[in-house]
Amino acid sequence: RIGSATSLSSAIINTRLQELVKLFKERTEKVKEKLIDPDASSDDESPVTSPAAAPVPPPGGVAEGDKPSGDDHYCEMLCCTFKSQPWLDRLKGYQFPSSIDPLTNLMYVLWLFFVVMAWNWNCWLIPVRWAFPYQTPANIHCWLLMDYLCDLVYLLDILVFQSRLQFVQGGDIITDKKAMKENYLRSQRFKMDVVCLLPLDFFYFKVGVNPLLRFPRCLKYMAFFEFNDRLEAILTKAYIYRVIRTTAYLLYSLHVNSCLYYWASAYEGLGSTTWVYDGEGNSYIRCYYWAVKTLITIGGLPDPKTLFEIVFQLLNYFTGVFAFSVMIGQMRDVVGAATAGQTYYRSCMDSTIKYMNFYKIPKTVQNRVKTWYEYTWHSQGMLDESELLVQLPDKMRLDIAIDVNYNIVSKVALFQGCDRQMIFDMLKRLRSVVYLPNDYVCKKGEIGREMYIIQAGQVQVLGGPDGKSVLVTLKAGSVFGEISLLAAGGGNRRTANVVAHGFANLFILEKKDLNEILVHYPESQKLLRKKAKKMLKSNNKPKDEKGGPADPLIIPPKADTPKLFKAALAATGRMGGKGPLARLRWRLKELKAMQA
Repeated sequence: RIGSATSLSSAIINTRLQELVKLFKERTEKVKEKLIDPDASSDDESPVTSPAAAPVPPPGGVAEGDKPSGDDHYCEMLCCTFKSQPWLDRLKGYQFPSSIDPLTNLMYVLWLFFVVMAWNWNCWLIPVRWAFPYQTPANIHCWLLMDYLCDLVYLLDILVFQSRLQFVQGGDIITDKKAMKENYLRSQRFKMDVVCLLPLDFFYFKVGVNPLLRFPRCLKYMAFFEFNDRLEAILTKAYIYRVIRTTAYLLYSLHVNSCLYYWASAYEGLGSTTWVYDGEGNSYIRCYYWAVKTLITIGGLPDPKTLFEIVFQLLNYFTGVFAFSVMIGQMRDVVGAATAGQTYYRSCMDSTIKYMNFYKIPKTVQNRVKTWYEYTWHSQGMLDESELLVQLPDKMRLDIAIDVNYNIVSKVALFQGCDRQMIFDMLKRLRSVVYLPNDYVCKKGEIGREMYIIQAGQVQVLGGPDGKSVLVTLKAGSVFGEISLLAAGGGNRRTANVVAHGFANLFILEKKDLNEILVHYPESQKLLRKKAKKMLKSNNKPKDEKGGPADPLIIPPKADTPKLFKAALAATGRMGGKGPLARLRWRLKELKAMQA
């Protein structure tokens, strides 16, 4: 028992002494490295992050401190649990906002949709009720009900929504209730809204229910154009809505012309001449057909007989030619704006093909150029992403770059521990490049001036005696070329061939851009230098004669006895002690004798 306890205590002492020696060695290495390289960082490798650079929250996430505390179960049943209030309770507890942002509030866009529907009711049906005999004493209550519902929408728009719209004054967004109301009362919009709701309906008691008295309701056109602007801002394919709107303009002009034709026919007398409407069939469809033939100038119409008919037809022809030409021009602009990108891509490709044919470029090269154009256009929707961001301010370009590229760059091990603001500056310098299958991204021995980050696709690192063996396949998020980017003093040559395996989208960071950034971040510069030296040391490890790594030993050599431990044993021998160290010293002598 005494021998086992002694051996256990000796093992514990030996382990602790070895740990102490290991710490001494590590400390000595750090001091030695500090003396050799003054730029090397101290014990803390990671520089302190700039306090101005706030951490970027995960997209769609909520910080832990912002999460609501407490029990969020409002209703529990036998089979399920509701973690949100029922919709009726939420509706009861809803508070209307005190101010509305007209540019980003989707609720306001939805309200404008109802206002525009009420405006369209008046614009389309007031001419119909005035010209055609569709408004009768039997259905007059239905027409009046819809009319006053539309008037209620107009009134709510004035009292509830327009007086709460935020506005910009002197660069500040004004959200004060009194200021917003005064701004609306001084605007041209308020004057037009008041004219729209002129109570001309009181004349119904004198002249009857005449739809023309509601014509001022059609003057609320500002809401229509505002709705167009807001809707186009939130649609992903706004050109489709523009085509529909332009078509609606044409249909409305034909609609008004058909109403005027029926009124002219009724004025002359239905069926009185061959030119007027004869009163047979569906009156609106027949008159609309006549309006289409007149405005589009198809021809085949009966000749007018009376002076009134001749003047009416001449005005129709002039109006039709003007309106139809305007509609065609507007439709051309809409379609041209929708296909502007495709047209630019096609013109660039045609110019490139013409250039290659003029200089008699080989067909294989021409095919690769065409493939690059087609893949870049279909994958990105554009040829150069930077062209879209040139007009944006620097802050907005940074926000877009963070949303697009930060998740990829932040995972790169090389930049772990660097200043976050330095990474933000680096995101703005990244350049996206597309490589075709079997394209050489870089070749061994060439001067390296860029670092590559794989955004999408894969690349293969080639090596071996023939230089064609695949050593490793790098996927999205991987980095290569960083040694050439950070090395100095002749160490910036490529160490391997890298080939695109399939189509590959890569981010490129040039050396001069990185150097310009690191000037403002000395701590990150020291950290990157240290990492680059470690990479170079790992790449320059001793190899065997064939150039590969040496074969590992089957039985590794025994580690030497630490010097501090030897000194302790020697001191114990000189002092003639009888403790555990003395017994351990005696055992070591026996082992050495047996080995001899």
